[in-house]
Amino acid sequence: MTDLRRLTRVLLSVSDKTGLIEFARGLAGHGVELISTGGTRKALADAGLKVLDVSDITGFPEMMDGRVKTLHPKVHGGLLAIRDNKDHTAAMKAHGIAPIDLLVVNLYPFEATVAKGANFDDCIENIDIGGPAMIRAAAKNHADVAVVVEPDDYAAVLVELASNSGATTAALRKRLAAKAYARTAAYDAAISNWFALQLGDAAPAFRAFGGKLAEALRYGENPHQSAAFYRAPEQRPGVATARQVQGKQLSYNNINDTDAAYECVAEFDPGRSAAVAIIKHANPCGVAEAGSIVEAYRKALACDPTSAFGGIVALNRTLDAEAAKTITEIFTEVIIAPDATEEAIKIVGAKKNLRLLIAGGLPDPRALGLTVKSVAGGLLVQSRDNAVVEDMQLKTVTRRAPTEAELNDLRFAFRVAKHVKSNTIVYAKDRATVGIGAGQMSRVDSARIAARKAEDAAKEMGLAAPLTQGSVVASDAFFPFADGLLVAIEAGATAVIQPGGSVRDDEVIKAADDHGVAMVFTGTRHFRH
Repeated sequence: MTDLRRLTRVLLSVSDKTGLIEFARGLAGHGVELISTGGTRKALADAGLKVLDVSDITGFPEMMDGRVKTLHPKVHGGLLAIRDNKDHTAAMKAHGIAPIDLLVVNLYPFEATVAKGANFDDCIENIDIGGPAMIRAAAKNHADVAVVVEPDDYAAVLVELASNSGATTAALRKRLAAKAYARTAAYDAAISNWFALQLGDAAPAFRAFGGKLAEALRYGENPHQSAAFYRAPEQRPGVATARQVQGKQLSYNNINDTDAAYECVAEFDPGRSAAVAIIKHANPCGVAEAGSIVEAYRKALACDPTSAFGGIVALNRTLDAEAAKTITEIFTEVIIAPDATEEAIKIVGAKKNLRLLIAGGLPDPRALGLTVKSVAGGLLVQSRDNAVVEDMQLKTVTRRAPTEAELNDLRFAFRVAKHVKSNTIVYAKDRATVGIGAGQMSRVDSARIAARKAEDAAKEMGLAAPLTQGSVVASDAFFPFADGLLVAIEAGATAVIQPGGSVRDDEVIKAADDHGVAMVFTGTRHFRH
């Protein structure tokens, strides 16, 4: 028995009309009868194509504002009937059901409706019912029926029809069926997660996530791992929404690090100051604010110029020519910014492998959202850490309160600490990091590493003393003992910001008071694993 299935009838019902007319003309050229609904039928008829309305097939008009039009046995029977099953063909004949050999449906734009901030009722009206039902029916019966859920597959179908005298192969139908189920799964995931958000349900009984393939990647974190990049329904400005102006394909690690960099730099309001974050292996190795991007970059680079080599650079303002010229003086993997001037693009263009991403905006650090991590046999799901230091009530717990200059640096340091892997220690001075300790098993080790890196940077710049002298220090979580604080004080820190909450807070506060150091508690922890 051949696996070829000749197309005789197609049902088209699409919200995205891209390529529709050309595709329908190609089908009609193979003698395929066109059936359609609503706006799709009108578009085809207006283009001069002969097309039946689905109501001509069902004997029922569209009703209830279009909610009911394809939910009918003459539609689903035509999709689900097994062509080689005598009982099925007898039922078709008895009830006047004709086969539908190709289904072309893309779903109501629910995700896009939510993304543009539509109200609850409009979002509900953009939940497709008939579309997913038909898609799943056709995909189940892929031994006989082909199903297309997006315009990207129109060309493949037409190529097969041309190669097989108007028929499709089992291989194509199977591939299209798999894609169809993935599409409805992602669609339902978007709807269910939106409902959970509307209800304020942080732990719904079932949780699903979906996305659309952005690109297959050469490999994952390591060459022996396969990987792909998917875009989620949430259109958060960043690496997933950015336009790549130039450079070779982003790798798995590039994408991960670029996301970390852009989320970090987004903590800094571009209306207040220019900011730059330099990231290596998902951790900041330098972050700074200044009056211009180029000045912020130079300050950020000074924190750890060794680690910055081959790093990711994220900006909170437009990349200009001066900044582009300076950033490209050392090897950089990726630059991401809200925008770039034409002159800057030309300068970066001289570095053929350097990726330049234009994101079009900054992600809102206060926005709601979810983060997901896989574990053996399950998923860990949590709300995004959207706490920002500007919204926190800082409590001075030492005899000496921080000066205004120290307070500005403390807020700066705590913004950065939010984006450093725990355990985290960040030294900052003049709104720039001067030492970062990341990802250590003990907080005292993070304090020591950050101070040591500051010493190394000072030697490289020919300074007599590291910039941690007269700096402030931030800790992402409380100091469990005074030892980590004492390391920071020895490195030259004069003020400290930390969440507080340890059973030994009194011991840590006393150590600060004994050394005349100011300390504030935020009451908010920023663990990052």
